[in-house]
Amino acid sequence: MAGVDAEHAELARTVEDLREQQRAIGAVLRAVARAAGLQPVLDEVVEACRRLCSADNGALWLLEDGVLHSVAHQGEPEGAEYDAQHAHAVDRTTAAGRTVVVRGPVHIPDILADPEYGYPGPRAYRAMLGMPILVEDELIGVVVVVRREPQPFTDEHIALLGTFADQAAIALRNARLMESVERHRTELSRFVSPQVAELITSKNGEQLLAGHRAYVSCLFCDLRGFTAFVETAAPEELFDVLRQYHTVLGKLIPNHDGTLEHFAGDGLLVFFNDPLPVEHHELQAIRLALAAQEAFAELADGWRRRGTELGLGIGIEAGYATLGRIGFEGRHDYAALGPVTNLASRLSTHATAGQILIGQRVFAAVDETVKTTSVGSLDLKGFARPVAAYEVHGLR
Repeated sequence: MAGVDAEHAELARTVEDLREQQRAIGAVLRAVARAAGLQPVLDEVVEACRRLCSADNGALWLLEDGVLHSVAHQGEPEGAEYDAQHAHAVDRTTAAGRTVVVRGPVHIPDILADPEYGYPGPRAYRAMLGMPILVEDELIGVVVVVRREPQPFTDEHIALLGTFADQAAIALRNARLMESVERHRTELSRFVSPQVAELITSKNGEQLLAGHRAYVSCLFCDLRGFTAFVETAAPEELFDVLRQYHTVLGKLIPNHDGTLEHFAGDGLLVFFNDPLPVEHHELQAIRLALAAQEAFAELADGWRRRGTELGLGIGIEAGYATLGRIGFEGRHDYAALGPVTNLASRLSTHATAGQILIGQRVFAAVDETVKTTSVGSLDLKGFARPVAAYEVHGLR
């Protein structure tokens, strides 16, 4: 009867151990799923290893530039602080370094009985177990657990440590992939608007890039006096002026939720409410126009002192457009096509230096918040009927 009770007790302990292992693995997976960054995952891995291997301390090291750096630590704070300030060499003098050397599990039952062990930091432990973290056969780190007493780890502990080293490898691989995506997105945003860079790497990006219709506000602006300036300016001076002009407007566009479609010499087209929705996009377009005129006035004042007279004309209208990818293999743009873009361009062309002209739809959307005056109906190239236009003077 006593033997049966002992078997039941052993079975109960085994079941509880399995449950504890499942809970620990679940906690790591939840940390991965939360996508709150890499550190919470590594901390969870180290804590799970420490707890399940009946260890007093645990640590995780990443291999960078040929040395091991401590990135997660659970247990002894004094040792954690020392490890954070002192990288480990890849040699046999530490459990972490030796694990990298052998590319496999390293078990040191008692450091005092190991002639190769030579860790110079605090030694509030005796037994150690290290496991490599491998990503596609590349060793990128090590997880180590230690005990204060010289009590050897079991084969079960070694297997458990291997399981959680694999979990750490998955988290680190995911972090690498996310870092790669962000790096490519950052590079893309140097050549296209940040919203378009985000769209290209998003789940529904391909569908939106293929073409869709949206109600957008379009802002077009170009320089007054630019043609005469080009005829007399040196190439270096011409590009310096364009660079300053583009830089000033380029900083304002993302601050007002605009999507830059393209630069075309002195012309510039920005649209709002695609690919990301923008609340009160007509008003946002006008806010950008006012900020652009204010910033441009400072630039123009500096150019005027050098004998260069340039002004900025802006046109804005809202309406439906077809948006998506245009171009050919190797060179694509994200563009808005439709009468609304043409109308914004024509209004810009008609605007004098320092003037902002808006169409009827934008006027209807912002009449209560923007100071305007009617400039009557304009005969614009490409439009069969006169177009009602209004000049913007500021916000109410």
